[in-house]
Amino acid sequence: MTPRQLFERVREHWLTDRPAFDEDMLTDDVVLETPFAPPGRPVRREGRAEVLAYVRAGHASVPFRFDGCHVAAVHDTADPRTIVVEYELAATIPATGVSASAPFIAVLTVHEGRIARWREYQHSMLLAAAMPG
Repeated sequence: MTPRQLFERVREHWLTDRPAFDEDMLTDDVVLETPFAPPGRPVRREGRAEVLAYVRAGHASVPFRFDGCHVAAVHDTADPRTIVVEYELAATIPATGVSASAPFIAVLTVHEGRIARWREYQHSMLLAAAMPG
């Protein structure tokens, strides 16, 4: 799969209430980076098992559902295996009815049709403000 096709697959997972990644989307040595992670949280996860455990636990623990994913732009890079995607996720917390959206940027690199690296920049303060409690 191409980087654009894989991003669309991730987007489909978000919008159908599934963890972002599944096993066949990731290389064995995939790297997931979130450089702007909240203090005390890891900014790097390595390997398919660790990344899947992280996204599955995150999916199970978040109190919201994604309502939309607006892609503002997809930028090609000098490396055809890598794209930069600007997008905004909209979500609702069913327990409270509160809705919010937040901007993201993902740098996605593919190797042999699978995600080899996902580096995500998120507006952590906005996300934290939208969470209950």
